Amino acid sequence: MRFTTPTPLFLFTPASFYSRSTWLWNTKECWYNYPYQPLTVDIHYYYILELSFYLSLFFSQFTDIRRKDFLIMFLHHVATISLITFSYVNNMARVGALVMCLHDAADVLIEAAKMANYAKCQILCNLLFAMFAIIFISSRLAVYPVWILNTTLFESWEIVGPYPSWWVFNLLLISLQLLHSFWSYLIVKTACRAISKGKVGKWNPLHVSKDDRSDIESSSDEEETSPANHKQHSSSSSSSSTANGTNKNHGTNGYLTGATYPDEH
Repeated sequence: MRFTTPTPLFLFTPASFYSRSTWLWNTKECWYNYPYQPLTVDIHYYYILELSFYLSLFFSQFTDIRRKDFLIMFLHHVATISLITFSYVNNMARVGALVMCLHDAADVLIEAAKMANYAKCQILCNLLFAMFAIIFISSRLAVYPVWILNTTLFESWEIVGPYPSWWVFNLLLISLQLLHSFWSYLIVKTACRAISKGKVGKWNPLHVSKDDRSDIESSSDEEETSPANHKQHSSSSSSSSTANGTNKNHGTNGYLTGATYPDEH
């Protein structure tokens, strides 16, 4: 679901209003005639699908395995759901659609990278993650503040002027930007660490490192560590048996298995 849902949302739904919506390319159009802008059918259903998807992520977080980044993901889901609901209620659907399109672009790639990792296609996983990292960092640290925050903070102030909900909306957007910065730091840190160890692709950049319960935990890592653990276990068992005078060819406490003893006659 985490791959099949955002993929059509990013590829097909926004495509329905790409060609005829001038506010996609000229962000000032998001504020002309606000708040009396008509809500089109395609944007209406786009909002319903996005809100349903993030609500499912929010509630499934409580039934899934608790991870180290639970609080951060919880705050992200709360901020996202609040932004979707708040922008819809206040008829900020145009700029809200821009924010959702921007976020869906990178989410598709990380879910595809996870599936490639599960399928043990390491080269494909590495390629998809590299694409994800580039798009995530460029879109959320460059495009998001220049394209989204610029229009919500400055263009809206110039055209519409500040109003009560304006402050709340921008506060939520700025909090989302702080989360973007934190995750970008984790991605760069984890990627550098993995490259230095020669294990590119065997991690989940959206979860804290050393969390062995991460969604993208590599099954190949398990196969590499399993024989080593078995060898270590066998070695310790052999040492223990030798210390007690027992080995494979000798029975308990140095006696041959199945041998007859003088005191048994």
